[in-house]
Amino acid sequence: MHPKGIAGNVQTQAKRQGPEQRCIMVIGAHAADAEIMGGAAVLKHVDAGWRAVLVHATPGEKGHRTLSPEEYARVKEQEARRAAELLGASYVMLPYGDGELPVSEEVQWRFADLIREHRPDVLITHWQGSIHRDHRSTSVNVGEALFFAGLPAFKRAHEAHRPSRVFYAENWEDPEGFKPEVYLDVSDVFDRYIEAIRAYGLFRGEVSRFPYEQWYRGCSEMRGAEAGFRRGVALMPRMGLLRRQPVEMLL
Repeated sequence: MHPKGIAGNVQTQAKRQGPEQRCIMVIGAHAADAEIMGGAAVLKHVDAGWRAVLVHATPGEKGHRTLSPEEYARVKEQEARRAAELLGASYVMLPYGDGELPVSEEVQWRFADLIREHRPDVLITHWQGSIHRDHRSTSVNVGEALFFAGLPAFKRAHEAHRPSRVFYAENWEDPEGFKPEVYLDVSDVFDRYIEAIRAYGLFRGEVSRFPYEQWYRGCSEMRGAEAGFRRGVALMPRMGLLRRQPVEMLL
């Protein structure tokens, strides 16, 4: 099948573009998750003139073998800044603790207010079938935040907004029940995706023994083979069945 159109304390690391531009947002549980899950899709859309926003629910500060959570949080902040720069995105670092992200209206309103502020056309987040508590909590909170964000009767600082498309991303920690249905050709941006992800020591093998780069390289080849690309990213739409549809963009 020939592919055809799907198409950052808060710190902004990329130049804020005009509101008339389309926007892609990725919400991850920990700094690095959004980039690993959605970095290639972000590059694809930024290259097409979109704005991009990465939201980190926690720094992921408890995952280092030798650094204290306080020390590692500072490292992760620096890494998130660099990764966002390489992806041409802005990023938001929320103040929740690694392993402690609650499922609550407070978190859901934080996500909803960010959705209203940045007005993404496409939103990508975790699939709930995860081995990690924070990933599951992020997925549930995003689902509820979409209701809060989209209902005009809730009066907030920014007007109501609903993304046109919402997707769950493929993540090695979120495999249970994940069904790849939308395939995005990322062959032309994959080397830059790897460069951006290597901003994190986690991806360079300095923090975890899990071979992140090997897994995501292999996954991109497998999904690419399934869709007829050299390298691909598979996503699962939040609503509806698109029947393994290869695409060039997410909207």
